[in-house]
Amino acid sequence: MSGVAEGRLDGLIGIRRLVGADGQEGPAWLRVENGAVVERGDGEPVVAPSQILGVVVPGAIDTHVHGAVGIDLATPGVDPQPALDHHHRAGSTTLIASLATGEIDDTRSRVRELAPLVREGRLAGLHLEGPWLAPARRGAHNPRLLREPSRADVADLLAAGDGAVRMVTIAPELPGAFEAIDELVSSGVVVAVGHTDADAETVSKAIDSGARVVTHLFNGMPPMHHRRAGTVGVSLSDDRVTVELIADGEHVGDVVLDVARRAAGGRMVLVSDAMSATGLGDGSYDLAGSEVVVSNGVATLVEGNSLAGSTTELMTAACRLIARDIPLPEVVAVSSATAAGVFGLRGHGLRPGEPADLVELDLAPGSAAVSRVARRGVWLG
Repeated sequence: MSGVAEGRLDGLIGIRRLVGADGQEGPAWLRVENGAVVERGDGEPVVAPSQILGVVVPGAIDTHVHGAVGIDLATPGVDPQPALDHHHRAGSTTLIASLATGEIDDTRSRVRELAPLVREGRLAGLHLEGPWLAPARRGAHNPRLLREPSRADVADLLAAGDGAVRMVTIAPELPGAFEAIDELVSSGVVVAVGHTDADAETVSKAIDSGARVVTHLFNGMPPMHHRRAGTVGVSLSDDRVTVELIADGEHVGDVVLDVARRAAGGRMVLVSDAMSATGLGDGSYDLAGSEVVVSNGVATLVEGNSLAGSTTELMTAACRLIARDIPLPEVVAVSSATAAGVFGLRGHGLRPGEPADLVELDLAPGSAAVSRVARRGVWLG
């Protein structure tokens, strides 16, 4: 059936308010064929009411997501598709799968298993969050499995992915870190500084060496001190790096998030850091070998001494920002457009020739929610 109401987007679609990746905002129209945008224009076309959408933004790009519905994306032999489907339905139409620290052989095997999904376009890449992390800032990562980085280990895991690994998080103060960073940068992999105890000088040196992302700013690192800037201070002041933020209301307070917005405007990306309990509710779970308890939607290690990822999908977090009256163009930037630029992901702005990946929002004073999601022009149930 042609239109917007049943099954899939097809034909000429009117949109009362489209907020695009280019920052443009207002009435617009799209012509969609075979799941792709073939034409786009400003203003309201003459179409039937059934062909009109309300407030529309591009589908979100989640570059740091560990799983959902009981599936940890790092676990070898497990079908990842139910977790991907969950995040797609929640509004993240593009995903980079994050693999938490595991046995190095298991990580290698999982990278090999997931690499075909990257080549098929089901994933936009893989992110290795570990094992090269600082024990003192490990968060929920299993301390027994942490390793010092080596050029050989890096080359081995990159070879297993055959181009699928897009980002690696590393603590730059570890022995061998800068040799590993050189190997990653020369291979075209985005280097992220994270789970680190490094001082400001070491972080700046890592950026000089090619690091370009900071993994979930404020989490997994010391707080900024007025005489010891550390990773936080360098991240907020160095325009060369993009900073991840987990905006679930638990990992970072709203005032601190606003500080980051103002200091790192144009280079901030929302990430979910969603773990396997996402979509399941409270209970006990396993995260890469660590026991995790989820209570009132907040995941912590069973010892209670650290958060253990999030259970909030990216667009749900984005809606929290909208409900706080953060402008929609800024929300589109942090949920989609900036990440697309960092990772060279083309085709995520609802422009002609790009997939019809979009989120229709339900907005009201002081609230916002995802109404429905289309991926490749198909409405997701």
